[in-house]
Amino acid sequence: MNLSQLIANAQQIPNIPKIVQELIESFGNENIDSDAIAEKINKDQAMTARVLRMANSAHYGGHRSVGSINEAVVLLGFNSLRTLVLASGLSNTVKPPISMNIKQFWHKSFMVGSLCKWLAEMTEHDSEIAFTCGMLHNIGGLLTHILDGEQAQAVDKLVAQGADRIETENDYLGFNHVDAGAELTKRWKFPNYIVEAIRHQKNPESPEGYLPFSGLIKISEAIYQHQLDVEAHLPEADLSKLELNSSDIVDKLEETQEFAASIEEILKDQ
Repeated sequence: MNLSQLIANAQQIPNIPKIVQELIESFGNENIDSDAIAEKINKDQAMTARVLRMANSAHYGGHRSVGSINEAVVLLGFNSLRTLVLASGLSNTVKPPISMNIKQFWHKSFMVGSLCKWLAEMTEHDSEIAFTCGMLHNIGGLLTHILDGEQAQAVDKLVAQGADRIETENDYLGFNHVDAGAELTKRWKFPNYIVEAIRHQKNPESPEGYLPFSGLIKISEAIYQHQLDVEAHLPEADLSKLELNSSDIVDKLEETQEFAASIEEILKDQ
C-alpha cells in the first residue's frame, strides 16, 4: 500500500473544521467575502476565543488590542486572520497521539512558522503564506505518529542517537515525514505551492525551479536548531536565492525572542 492509500484508509486522520477548509480554499481567491467568513468564525465561541488570544499576542497584535473577529479583519487584515484561524483550527483539531509530546510539536511548528514569517518580511514573499508553510512543515511528523506510533517512537530514539531522520523513516516506515506532510496537505486541499513547499523543504531546488517558501523553511529550521551558533549553520545557497544576508539575520535575531513567549500563551490549552 502506498502512502496516499495509507492516508486515505487511516481512520485516525482528522477532518478539519469546515471554516478551516473554507479558508484553505480562499488562497488565491481575491473575491473572498471577509465579512461572511468573520461571521462564521464568530459562531464558534471556542475558536473565536483562541483566535483573539493569538491576535493579541505580542507577535501579532503588538500594542493594538483586538476585541472581536471583525476588528481582527480591520486591524490585521484578512490574510493574517486566515493564518490565525488555520493555526488555531489545526492545532486543536488533530487528536494528539500518545506516542508524542503534542505541545512540544506545536511549539516547534509555530516557532518555525514565526521565523518563516519574520524572514519573509525581509523579502518580497508573502509573510502569511510563509507562516503557514512553516507551521505545517512538520505536520508529516505528527502523521507518522498517528499512522504508526510504535515505529515512529523507534525512529525518534535512533535520530536522538545521531541517525538521519529521512533515511531512518524510510527504512522503518516505508515513507518519511516530508512526503507524508506533502500528501496530507494535498489531501486537506492546500494550494499546490504550499504542498510543494513542504515536499521540497530539505532541497528547495525543485524540477520547476527554486521554491522560495521551501528555502524559508530550511533557513528557519537552521535558526531554530542552532540558536547558539546560527551564522555557521545558515544555508548560504538559500540565503543567496532569497537575497538574504546572514549578518543581517544574526544582527536582528534578538527580534525573535518574543516569539517563544507568544507561543506559550497560544498553546496554554494544549
